[in-house]
Amino acid sequence: MKPIGYWLNRTDQALTRHMNDMLAQFGLTRTTWQVLNVLHDTGPTTDTDVLTTLRANADTPALTTAIDTVLADGWATRPSPHHLALTPEGHRHLTHVAEHVEAFRTLATTGISPEEYRTAVDVLQRMTHNLEPATTGHSRP
Repeated sequence: MKPIGYWLNRTDQALTRHMNDMLAQFGLTRTTWQVLNVLHDTGPTTDTDVLTTLRANADTPALTTAIDTVLADGWATRPSPHHLALTPEGHRHLTHVAEHVEAFRTLATTGISPEEYRTAVDVLQRMTHNLEPATTGHSRP
């Protein structure tokens, strides 16, 4: 049996590749779609908040490029310096893409029960908490 790290990497690569292929028809990537979703979920917010929210998904240069892309494509705007907000076109774009993203999620979880999915997420979350420094800045024993 391959170790969990192997499957985590393979799964992330497969998710990214498939999602990028599906989103390409909409002029998006997984990362630009994630930026738009943060703006949708939080409303107007700062670049720093977007970077912080998505830091586990991509590095700062990739996220900065994604922010620049959604701005250049007119899906987001800057209501004030260092702040981002979805444009009406950005809202329409996310709504249009949502059906395809849902089909992607259905495909990705084919043969996986809701309970199995929750268990997998719970186990990965606990592993992460075991390995990341606690909020006090000290590693867990």
